[in-house]
Amino acid sequence: MKISERAQQLVRTRTPFVHATVVRAQQPTSAHAGDEAILLPDGTIEGFVGGQCAQNSVRKAALGALQSNESVLLRVLPDGDLQFPEAPGAAVVVNPCLSGGALEIFLEPQIPAPLVRICGATPIADALAEMCELVGFGVQRGAAEADPLDSPSDTTAMVIASHGGPEAELIRAALDAGVGYIGLVASKIRGASILDELGLTDAERARVRTPVGLPIGAKTSQEIAVSIVAELIQAIRKDGLTVPSSPVSVVSEALDPVCGMTVAVGPDTPHLTVDDVDYWFCSSGCRSSFATTKTDS
Repeated sequence: MKISERAQQLVRTRTPFVHATVVRAQQPTSAHAGDEAILLPDGTIEGFVGGQCAQNSVRKAALGALQSNESVLLRVLPDGDLQFPEAPGAAVVVNPCLSGGALEIFLEPQIPAPLVRICGATPIADALAEMCELVGFGVQRGAAEADPLDSPSDTTAMVIASHGGPEAELIRAALDAGVGYIGLVASKIRGASILDELGLTDAERARVRTPVGLPIGAKTSQEIAVSIVAELIQAIRKDGLTVPSSPVSVVSEALDPVCGMTVAVGPDTPHLTVDDVDYWFCSSGCRSSFATTKTDS
């Protein structure tokens, strides 16, 4: 499968990953400009952005990019020649395992977009779905009679725009699922009445927005949709609303006993067990050298 096809597959399944692209390579590195790979949250590398020595440096930097959700231009050098401009988003790694040359690799994290569950089959629900897609949010539609939450752990926001039906049940389900943004399209009086029926605590009541949307004087379905999306953006960008996604693994590190390099322990990290002691290496070369030493001794 091509890297582009794999990336599209991960986007569809809402799996976070890092797209790594070699932008410059100096001989005698094995990678070439244009080589690319995908790095998954568990440290797995799919594709090619250099040999095993370079992969360890790329893996560590990519996991950091996933956690910060910030792109990184990584330069991997074989020695202490740090002639690389210091700038935001740039990083230098000295890799003693490299035999020569240098690599510059652009690491771009791909974090799933906020997923908005819209309940209802009304003009406002239709307009809201279009507006969410326009700003890049994921959309999940459901009628009021449907199972309220198909994937609660992945849902950033739930907006009920059904103008009737089991609105109270949907709100209760969203609260129980821990959805961070819950909105009910209703007048102030009707919304308060629905919340009163639920007997919510003050903390729970504060989590439900009704009337939902910023108070911009919206009248039409499209204007109401704009006000809701604007409020949701504000909640994410300013108020700290969390966008759920698959967790990034905290990959452990180990010291290569041959070259002294710190390596990220992942599924494909060279490994050897000697006398019930586990060792990890930056490359198969270091592993072979270590194994030979242990055999000779």
